[in-house]
Amino acid sequence: MRWQSLPLVAGFAVLALIVGSRAMLVEEQRANRAAAREAIEYQQLLSGLLSLAQEAENGQRGYLLTGEKSYLEPYRSAVGAIPGQLARIDSLTAPDDQFVQPINHIKDALSQKQAELAETIALYDQGNATKALDLIRSGQGKAVMDEIRTSMDTVRRISAAAVAARDAHTDQVETWLRIGSVAALLAIFLLAGYAIRESRRRFLEVVVAQEELVRKNVALGSEIETREKAESQIRQMHKMEAVGQLTGGIAHDFNNMLAVIISAMNLAQRKLARGEHDIAQFIDAAIDAATRAANLTARLLAFSRQQPLAPQIVDANRLLTGMSDLIRRALGETIRIETVLAGGLWKTHADPSQIENAVLNLAVNARDAMGDDGKLTIETANSHLDDSYAAAHAEVAAGQYVMIAVSDTGSGMTPDVMAKAFEPFFTTKPVNKGTGLGLSQVFGFVKQSGGHVNIYSEPGEGTTIKIYLPRYFGAEEPAVPTGRGDNPAAPVAETILVVEDDARVRVSTVEAIRELGYTVIDAASGEEALQKLAENPKVALLFTDIVMPVMNGRKLAEEAVARMPLLKVIFTTGFTRNAVVHNGVLDHDVHFLAKPFTIEQLAAKLRDVLGTTQVAAD
Repeated sequence: MRWQSLPLVAGFAVLALIVGSRAMLVEEQRANRAAAREAIEYQQLLSGLLSLAQEAENGQRGYLLTGEKSYLEPYRSAVGAIPGQLARIDSLTAPDDQFVQPINHIKDALSQKQAELAETIALYDQGNATKALDLIRSGQGKAVMDEIRTSMDTVRRISAAAVAARDAHTDQVETWLRIGSVAALLAIFLLAGYAIRESRRRFLEVVVAQEELVRKNVALGSEIETREKAESQIRQMHKMEAVGQLTGGIAHDFNNMLAVIISAMNLAQRKLARGEHDIAQFIDAAIDAATRAANLTARLLAFSRQQPLAPQIVDANRLLTGMSDLIRRALGETIRIETVLAGGLWKTHADPSQIENAVLNLAVNARDAMGDDGKLTIETANSHLDDSYAAAHAEVAAGQYVMIAVSDTGSGMTPDVMAKAFEPFFTTKPVNKGTGLGLSQVFGFVKQSGGHVNIYSEPGEGTTIKIYLPRYFGAEEPAVPTGRGDNPAAPVAETILVVEDDARVRVSTVEAIRELGYTVIDAASGEEALQKLAENPKVALLFTDIVMPVMNGRKLAEEAVARMPLLKVIFTTGFTRNAVVHNGVLDHDVHFLAKPFTIEQLAAKLRDVLGTTQVAAD
């Protein structure tokens, strides 16, 4: 095979040699043209210098013959231009040029000529015209001009000889290249004949191989189609299994919470019907259950990546310490848990509930990998991912990170499994033991937060998954707002327009805001809200639902602010549908209050936006 390729290699080498030689010839020709242009420019500068000397001499003679001062203008102009012309000639003359000596002769002669011209003009100005004319008739000036011309002829001869030598060398190289090109073309024709013969032979081999490949591709295509159908059915089964498990868990938790709420409300009704008023414990129980239901909804939205991230300044050590009981309950008593928290841990800016969810997911995965016995280690550390690490891992920015690692002593992963571990619905767990969404949810959250996640695992040696969240460099505590919010007793007089298409939600929201002391106007749609704004120019704040038919809350707010630039806006909804969310994070200029909310949360949000403080009714 090597000997078969040798002629082709030789042919390419010959072609490369010809092309390279031609390129060198072209470059040499370019250099010759540049040298010729430089020689022409040099000659033009020397001719210009001679013209200036002659022009100065003509002006001097005209002045001596006529006594008219106007003849001295060309003289002065020429004398003033000579130094600049000499400077340009010097800039083109290298210290080792053959032109140096003739140019120096020209400079000396010019100096003598200018001195002679200046002397004759001075004698004439002093009234000694006869002596000035005698000086001219002495022939000294003519001899100097002849010397200048002689030196310029020397420069021209030297320049012409250099250009001729370059052209002769180029012609010689081109002659040899012609001879070499003819010989190379003959060699190439011979190599081409050999290559054509070899190509025909190989083409026949390729045709036979292609026919065999087509036959195998047909069989493989049929197998792939069958496998894809089976994989599609399996993926659909996994999705339905995940939906079923999720639905069952939601139904169980929500039914428990609803049972508490319904029972508490029924007991409160009965108490009130009997004239008894000790119902605070039932109301507290209902509120607690409703709050837990709202938290569950928020976690479900976060799980499906439909809830906007609400990043906060997070101390990972404190967060992990706070969820230790939750992890213990999730893993059971047979799993040993060790926590290694770094001292002086940096802060990070991320959604704490999502960090908690990620750690819990990793802990549950570790439990399933270990079975009934094993050790789980949760570790934090300050970490710096340098440029070399970033170059080796796509989408990782070099910098400082807060690292959270979850390690187990389980069965570990093979390289193939690690490569697919973060893919949605990919799981190595037995049927009914996992949906394959845990790690993909962790991966999505970490990437959305600007971080990085990596897996370190070997079969039989356990697994470590490290989460890197960017270090937070800002102030650790938010600034305390100033204004009327500093005075809890400050009265309020603002008018608020509430826009909500659901009548029951609208009534409860209006009553809650009135309870806080504000004047409230309500509307059931965006169109009605714009009409109410036109009728009530004193409205200070628009409190609008986002998801509404015809005109959503975002479009309503844009139109309302366009009409009333000082109007403030608070959005509220149970599901944003990307109206005020981009890339999973709330827009920086948006005030948002998620449903459901308590009257305390409502008061705080109104106080934050309007700069007033209201105390909820007891």
